Amino acid sequence: MIYDTLDRIGEYRGMGEWLDRAIDFLENTDMERLPSGRTEIAGTDCFINVMETVTREEGQVDFEVHRKYMDIQIDLEGVEEIQIGGAPEGEKLPYTEEMDFGTVLCEKKASCLLGRGRFFLCMAGEPHKPGVAAGEPGRLKKCVVKVRA
Repeated sequence: MIYDTLDRIGEYRGMGEWLDRAIDFLENTDMERLPSGRTEIAGTDCFINVMETVTREEGQVDFEVHRKYMDIQIDLEGVEEIQIGGAPEGEKLPYTEEMDFGTVLCEKKASCLLGRGRFFLCMAGEPHKPGVAAGEPGRLKKCVVKVRA
């Protein structure tokens, strides 16, 4: 997991080809102008999803896990808490390879407050719980960059 400010994202180059492509894209793109939905950066190896949602109470959100992709989470409007889970203690929704998605139970966790100007990079296999309300539930516009691990 990496939690930092967007103006420092270039410091993380060199960790992988697709992550470098994602960083180049993020440094040279006005994310506010991206359309809702999917925008390809490098086909299925690196792409971005822009979405709008409402944050939820912690108990209404599950720890998700991906094995093929890393996530770079960036809030464009609003603020959310993102949690990173410790070692999974059980499966909730079984992982499916075609969706690269499953949910797990984690008792131990750490929390980060996202919001404008920050990013959260979750490595493949790391349980994470995005979309948790930071206070009262509220509107959130965000982008998630999917980067092949």
